[in-house]
Amino acid sequence: MTLDKSSQELRRNLQGLASDLKWSAVELLRIAERLSLAGNDADAQAVLRMCRIFQDGEERLTGYAEEAHLGLIVRTKTPVSVPE
Repeated sequence: MTLDKSSQELRRNLQGLASDLKWSAVELLRIAERLSLAGNDADAQAVLRMCRIFQDGEERLTGYAEEAHLGLIVRTKTPVSVPE
């Protein structure tokens, strides 16, 4: 199935966000390890909970990207770009 430009962009954006969450979770795991080694187990556990939330979000976004690829989710209009 060929996706229109808007749906292709949606898929790429979802994949990019999922990748960002994955990278963030990996970095947070490193931070949690350092916290634990420093004896700060309470903060290490809090960071690990954040990692699980990020990993769950990554999985959901990856699933949405696949649904966009299959045409189950489509973008009907290209959003207006907001200057940064």
